Amino acid sequence: MFPLQRYEKADSVQDAIRLLSDNPEAKVISGGTDVLIRLRDGKKAYNQLVDIHDLDELKICDITADGTIRIGAGISFSEVIASDIIEKHLPHLHKAAETVGGPQIRNIATIGGNICNGVTSADSASPLLASNARLIIQGPAGKREVALSEFYLGPGKVALDQNEILIAFTISKQDYSGYSGDYFKYAMREAMDIATIGCAAACLIDGNQLVDLRLAFGVAAPTPIRCKQAEEAACGEIINEALLTKIGDALAEDVNPRTSWRASREFRLHIIRELAERVIKNAIENAGGTLT
Repeated sequence: MFPLQRYEKADSVQDAIRLLSDNPEAKVISGGTDVLIRLRDGKKAYNQLVDIHDLDELKICDITADGTIRIGAGISFSEVIASDIIEKHLPHLHKAAETVGGPQIRNIATIGGNICNGVTSADSASPLLASNARLIIQGPAGKREVALSEFYLGPGKVALDQNEILIAFTISKQDYSGYSGDYFKYAMREAMDIATIGCAAACLIDGNQLVDLRLAFGVAAPTPIRCKQAEEAACGEIINEALLTKIGDALAEDVNPRTSWRASREFRLHIIRELAERVIKNAIENAGGTLT
């Protein structure tokens, strides 16, 4: 048995906001893959829960009239994988979702929960960063929008108030149309393990020129990051092997991995460079380009 003091199931997003506002000690639970572990481990901060699992408002995955992709915060990773929209337009996110846990975890863990945990190892964070994703958040004062790049405030800390709910992620047409992407997760085990390093790339090419590159990492810094120095070094350059070396050299200015029991800082720096070259090369080839 979990040591719950209070459990309430919301019947709408507005109802969840009311329940959270009425009880400042309450936490949100959706898939529960992380919350229930913390509760089982005796963390009293999680013994009062508001359940938002299966709210229809959070289960959308569509393209609006202006071409914006909307991904509901409540869809599971299995639903991310099953989405034709995500597979076609956001292949790096689709691939990242396939690396999350095992089938049982993917069936219940939600993409919104993965981001709201604030952990740098979140598999969905780097592909969403590489797509310039924005978050739609709803609270007592209504809805607000924030860039994912501004959502992370520090390790385990995000810009979400206790009585606010993440509704959806949005990606504008200009941020995915014509882009190709790739994702790779390096972990100590091949399956069902937290990332030692996760890397996502999205690129736009024109012939043999790399018009735009978005490169993002998890576990390369205290929070998921975009690699601005490496991106600037790459954009507008001719696609060749020398470009990958140039990007790898620039990465040193972007990343700040730490030593942990999983891997040393030096090992992570090596993997960061290797993964960057791999996912960028794959993204270019997926877009129909070749390295000379």
